[in-house]
Amino acid sequence: MHTEPDGRQVPYLRRRLLPSAEGPTPLAEHTVSAGDRPDLLAYRYLGSADQWWRIADANPVLDPRELTATPGRRITIALPGAVPGAGPGVGSG
Repeated sequence: MHTEPDGRQVPYLRRRLLPSAEGPTPLAEHTVSAGDRPDLLAYRYLGSADQWWRIADANPVLDPRELTATPGRRITIALPGAVPGAGPGVGSG
């Protein structure tokens, strides 16, 4: 909620930035282990658990829980396209 100077409260939703049309910039590939979760992987690779949706956007899943449901699955960790200084080989998994 946002409170206007007159005290009126205005509801709003946080914006979600859509991935670039250029496609994501791969950072790493991760092999899923038992106990992995999208938020924990986002914290490990991207520095913030709130960025789990970036991992979901880089992989073909409808439900983010699918990312880590199958141990042994390889998933891509990526940032939006055209991120300077990012590229294959950064990070490990």
